[in-house]
Amino acid sequence: MKHLQIAVIGTGYVGLVSGACFAEFGINVTCADIDEEKIQQLGEGHISFYEPGLSEKVQANVEQGRLGFTTDVAAAIRDALVVLIAVGTPANRDGTPNLDAIETVAREIGRNLSGYKVVVTKSTVPPRTGERVRSIIEAEAEEGVEFDVVSNPEFLREGSAVEDFMRPDRIVVGAESKRAVDIMKELYGPLYLIETPFIITDVPTAEMIKYASNVFLATKISFINEIANVCERVGADVHQVARAMGLDGRISPKFLHPGPGFGGSCFPKDVSALVSAADSVDYDFKIGKAVLEVNSRQRQFMVDKIIAAAAGDVDGKEIGFFGLAFKPNTDDMRDSPTIDIIQRLQEAGARIRAYDPAAMDNARRIFDGIEYCSDAYEVAVDADVLVVATEWNQFRNLDLEQVRDSMRSPIVVDLRNIYDPKKMATLGFTYDCIGRPPAERGWEAAVG
Repeated sequence: MKHLQIAVIGTGYVGLVSGACFAEFGINVTCADIDEEKIQQLGEGHISFYEPGLSEKVQANVEQGRLGFTTDVAAAIRDALVVLIAVGTPANRDGTPNLDAIETVAREIGRNLSGYKVVVTKSTVPPRTGERVRSIIEAEAEEGVEFDVVSNPEFLREGSAVEDFMRPDRIVVGAESKRAVDIMKELYGPLYLIETPFIITDVPTAEMIKYASNVFLATKISFINEIANVCERVGADVHQVARAMGLDGRISPKFLHPGPGFGGSCFPKDVSALVSAADSVDYDFKIGKAVLEVNSRQRQFMVDKIIAAAAGDVDGKEIGFFGLAFKPNTDDMRDSPTIDIIQRLQEAGARIRAYDPAAMDNARRIFDGIEYCSDAYEVAVDADVLVVATEWNQFRNLDLEQVRDSMRSPIVVDLRNIYDPKKMATLGFTYDCIGRPPAERGWEAAVG
């Protein structure tokens, strides 16, 4: 068998994490991208996004000669036995995934086939994309050159992607030949040896597994947000509800955390893509549509909650935001709930101040008229309302007395439920959160 050399086409989030971690397995990896500036920065040790532990992995494997970067995509393909496609599949306006980059890479692979290769789709793509990739490669390649197309979806969570890659719940491989499966098992050798579950299936099923997994997780988030909204109205505590639900082994406690709704680069796009894929085969995927509707409505509920906390009017008031990214441990602002929430508050006349440990550079490309602060304490100075929007750990252990004393009005709207309502009431805050009855939320204590 040819020495295991892989090329990763695309140096975004999935491509760079995958490349660095495969190099950590002892495999020679070349990451290729047409973006010359990005490749130059990577060669100098600069990563364009924040992901804990990734920089160290990249640096160590570059120094040890297992990881390299190039703009010569054709050469990277020719030299590799395994070619991973890890380019973006952003959503079109109608919700369908844009596969232009996938098809461009497939054409490049076809033009540069040099003996048998395994072409692996890492990007999230709808079912039947593998068939399209195969047909494009066949159209471009010389007659008789052998290759296999494999679907190997990633299940990386932003903020813990390196750990997810090195210790995954499962590896999914969709392939049509034993030869391709054997090479994929060799590629993931360290995980195969520690008995990580391997799901071997056909290509369309592997593609569907990725969508089904993400849409189900998004459904859990929308479901618990619906439950939280009902809890507020009937006087129940969503945290106790979620905890009791999670103790049922059929349900599990994961993703049962109420908040302002899901965001990021995966869930919104993948739910929309599966709805579109269902539409294309004349099936009305009602649950997926409801998940998107609930998620959109939840953001407006958060805006309403903030305005209510400000006595019904935010015009001219200072609203401070703890966090901007869609989740902690990432700088990703893609489809973050804070985008809709802040922009709608600005439309209502609010003045916004914010701090996020990682995402402020990206936020500057999105928002106009926001004052960015050096830390959470600066956000609190003269604020009329504070909004906890991202549950960064550093926000959990602030000196809340200092926060209270620096505010114009000690009002906190906690969209992530990171604080103890009773403690907040004892400290003199007017405190609102998600899915807890009024007494627990602190309103009565504040009035009293």
